[in-house]
Amino acid sequence: MRCFETGRTVVRREVHRSGRLWNEQALRVIEDTGQALVTACTPGAEARWPALYLKARGDGDRSVRTEAFDAMATGTWDLAPAAWQETDLLLWKPPVAWFSVNAFYIPDGHGHGRRLRNWYVNFERPTVRTASGFDTFDLTVDLLIAPDLTSWTWKDEDEYAHVRRLGIVSDAEHRAVDAARAEVLAMLAERTGVFAHAQRWARWRWQPEWPTPRLSHRATAGGTVVPGSS
Repeated sequence: MRCFETGRTVVRREVHRSGRLWNEQALRVIEDTGQALVTACTPGAEARWPALYLKARGDGDRSVRTEAFDAMATGTWDLAPAAWQETDLLLWKPPVAWFSVNAFYIPDGHGHGRRLRNWYVNFERPTVRTASGFDTFDLTVDLLIAPDLTSWTWKDEDEYAHVRRLGIVSDAEHRAVDAARAEVLAMLAERTGVFAHAQRWARWRWQPEWPTPRLSHRATAGGTVVPGSS
């Protein structure tokens, strides 16, 4: 398995089964071990997202996200430049897992730095590593977890049902997501995996001297992935 050195910029890409790029996000490598690739970013980190997603965020209209899924199903989306906003992000991606574990950090409200806002499990395809980062694909449903791990709630079940109807998530992927849900809940209950070190990671902070992650664009304008591109 290709390992990435700490401090390197890598790109997390979501690649549709058609081979087209759905989005990409520049991240900084925090550590890369046999257990997980750990990456991070801060507000201003470069990204490219579907234009309809950006519109949904700008308008505060979740119905536009439904339009974005419809566009995905028909292969008619466009990408637009974007930047990470509001939170510091720490992301763990185990090598073969159908999920990633994310932590979001926000200002502590007292002018003294950041605090952990919540944990967030994103259910997605297993990692395929590339020369410049890793590829996956978001399968829509998520798990939102309190900072102290004492409570949790499922998120975006309605959107998950919609992408299932559209055929974006196949029956095989649905079975994999169900298994991954059970795996994550067991990790949470038993405090294993990332959650075994939750207190350590709750104290993690993005360092001001680190450069903001930037993209290196080598995908075609239409969004089709060029082999080995970022």
